[in-house]
Amino acid sequence: MTSNKSPWKWIPTLYFVEGLPYFVVNNISVVMFKNMGMPNGMLAMYTSMLYLPWVIKPLWSPFVDIIKSKRWWILSMQILMSMSMLLMPFLLPQTSGETISDTPLFFVTLALFWVTALASATHDIAADGFYMLGLDAGTQAEFVGIRSTFYRLSSIFGQGVLVALAGFIDTRTGDVHLAWKVTLLISAVIFTAMALYHTWSLPKPETDRMSSTASAKEICRDFVRTFISFFQKRNVLTAFLFMLLYRLPEAFLVKMMNPFLLDANADGGLGMSTESVGIIYGTIGVAALTAGGILGGIAASRWGLKKSLWPMAAALTLPCLSFVFLAWLQPSSLWVIGSCVALDQFGYGFGFTAYMLYLMYFSEGSFKTAHYSLCTAFMALSMMIPGMVAGYIQEALGYTRFFGLVMVCCLVTVLVTLLLKVDPEYGKKH
Repeated sequence: MTSNKSPWKWIPTLYFVEGLPYFVVNNISVVMFKNMGMPNGMLAMYTSMLYLPWVIKPLWSPFVDIIKSKRWWILSMQILMSMSMLLMPFLLPQTSGETISDTPLFFVTLALFWVTALASATHDIAADGFYMLGLDAGTQAEFVGIRSTFYRLSSIFGQGVLVALAGFIDTRTGDVHLAWKVTLLISAVIFTAMALYHTWSLPKPETDRMSSTASAKEICRDFVRTFISFFQKRNVLTAFLFMLLYRLPEAFLVKMMNPFLLDANADGGLGMSTESVGIIYGTIGVAALTAGGILGGIAASRWGLKKSLWPMAAALTLPCLSFVFLAWLQPSSLWVIGSCVALDQFGYGFGFTAYMLYLMYFSEGSFKTAHYSLCTAFMALSMMIPGMVAGYIQEALGYTRFFGLVMVCCLVTVLVTLLLKVDPEYGKKH
């Protein structure tokens, strides 16, 4: 039985809260530590490690079903994220000439980001399950676009508004520590307000209760069986390579994009202000990414997965040339820079559609939900591993050669796409 509470009271805010911590952890941390003077190598390595909870969340997702209710998990994780983010502004490291990673509070701040990431990954599991329990099938279909819209709005707010706010305060006060302290505090207040709101607004579906049909031991046994069956699927090696390597150019590029925009011209960057980066990458870039994803979905439904692969692989790889252009000429025009960022993000949004469609295709079978969860773990891993070394490679090569290397990595995307064998009819809307 579903709840009689209006979905408008909780779905928009639930999915805004689902998205916001992901962007705070994986994007704001990069810009903040860069503003505080962290070298690119350490910056990329430490912030890429924050992807780990999303990589390993399939390991504990079955236990969310048997321990407490989904509503309990949602509220508990929101409270945990609120506490972590309320502590962060007051424990933010302040450098006095030394590298930020040498300050005692840096690892405390990093640990708080990791706690937020862990809670966010767990919140994702519970929120998506709660969505299905709290709504009937027709209402689920009706609100799928609403949840996606508010998730994207959280992306614009997290990567755009909050970054631009920090840049605005920094520009006016000349105090980068104060700028991020205020920005993180505002984020924490929003999280806390949302957690308090959801204690009232979230419905209490009768079906949302901890499972008594399976023990932890049985869950572990089923997980092992599911995990083994995943690697027994046909063409699993090709699928594994595709999942890890299709986005290799973008995995390198996205980790160094903000540092490149922020670094001084003398260091090979574009010397932009944090405020401008928030507007161009966090707002214009996200809008272009969203538009690319929408158009990609329409194209895939008409062409099917097989015919979509090559146009989408081209869309993912060729726009990377825009960063070779930016690194070579180092233009100062925000229109030129914004256009290049928008082109790259639009191409990525369009090209990423084929990747997601293939994950669904490969997951088909007896353990569809569990196998798709494992696919998304490899998806997160495909961004985490290249990101960890991207900064050190950039420091060794400089930005122009680094983006040249990104273009070479595009050949890897072409190769793994060439290896795929898929049903020509899969994904077509009939």
